[in-house]
Amino acid sequence: MILSPGSNGWITKYANLLAKGEVKADFVVPDDMDADYYKHLLFSKSGIEFGFAAEMIFAKELDCGNWTDEERLRLLLFESHLLVFISNGGDAVKDFEKFTDSLLTFYGNHGTKSLLRLVTFFLKENKETKLEFMLSKRTDIRSNIIDKTQWVSHVSNVFVYLDILLYEDFLKTDQVIQESNYEEYAYNAMIALILSVHADGEVEDKEKFIFQVFLNSAHLDDDQKKLAQNKFKEGASFDDFSKELLKNKFFTRFLINISALTIYSSHLVTPEEADFLSRFSKCLKISKDELFETQVMIENFVLNHNDEIVFLQDNSSYEKLYGSVTNKWVKILSRNKDKLAAELRGSKELVFLIKKSTTTELTKEEKEKVKTQFLDIVKSMPALAIFMLPGGALLLPIVLKIIPSLIPSAFRSNEIES
Repeated sequence: MILSPGSNGWITKYANLLAKGEVKADFVVPDDMDADYYKHLLFSKSGIEFGFAAEMIFAKELDCGNWTDEERLRLLLFESHLLVFISNGGDAVKDFEKFTDSLLTFYGNHGTKSLLRLVTFFLKENKETKLEFMLSKRTDIRSNIIDKTQWVSHVSNVFVYLDILLYEDFLKTDQVIQESNYEEYAYNAMIALILSVHADGEVEDKEKFIFQVFLNSAHLDDDQKKLAQNKFKEGASFDDFSKELLKNKFFTRFLINISALTIYSSHLVTPEEADFLSRFSKCLKISKDELFETQVMIENFVLNHNDEIVFLQDNSSYEKLYGSVTNKWVKILSRNKDKLAAELRGSKELVFLIKKSTTTELTKEEKEKVKTQFLDIVKSMPALAIFMLPGGALLLPIVLKIIPSLIPSAFRSNEIES
């Protein structure tokens, strides 16, 4: 499948791929899992919450080897909106025109002045061209660059995720967003970042840089920008949040995610920072289990993109973080070992390969089988859903290593002939 988000007409081409069934835009929620939480997992796995296109939501088979970072993020933003649309009852194929019309209306009233000023110049263009232009402006990394490091290119558009939250509000209320809506979300996200930076009582140069990157992405007006800068110098508190916005579960999950990403960017988490995340999650009414899964997801994200982000390339820190992930997986699997053992009894080939992995290096094909079959089990066990998050493939060696030691009795008392 070929599609180029950098060329005119790519939205029409995407619609054709949907119509032909070459791209399948489905939203099938696993049994016993909350639909909103599953949607949150899909967003986290894609990387859109961090302004980084880790993978597409639907068009995973597209050849994107020659795409720029902006083009990847552009299509991911479009697919994220499509996920919101179909999760609210729309049909990706039958209602595609209704979807693009709603998105065009949404972006035609977007809260960022930089976008609003330009919309009127394209009134004579067809609606697909207008929408392509608007999406390109929302993901134009070059317009946001402060410093030519890889870190900037991967998070300078982190607040593009707010578009998705606001589009969901738009679909549910059928009301166009006001300028204040976007800026209020963005300012509250900056408060979360500021709290995270000050969590251990020290503000490092790297944290100052991250703050500038996020602030540049926020597109706040001059007064709010100065207010955020003052908060960064003086410190913020939980009282600075808008209580109304904290009722939005997607937004609170976003806040805890960017807070954890800021803290885990240095790999080593201090006791003060761990305590802050615990207190912050309580403030946001996020459960301990969900916070735990967030921490695993962020660690996985950092590990999975270690080679792509300059300041993550530290072997000693990488090993420490890898060990932290291993310990968390021990806890995750331990909590679910009885059900996991029961599920494994019905997977003869998977059990055989897990046993084999303890003594022999698995082939690429065998590892893929383990990943696929283990993912099938995960889908029936919501408690293990974090395996679907970024770094799932990277965690495979950890899972193979841990399972035999966790449930040896299950293998002995329920021996499966291979």
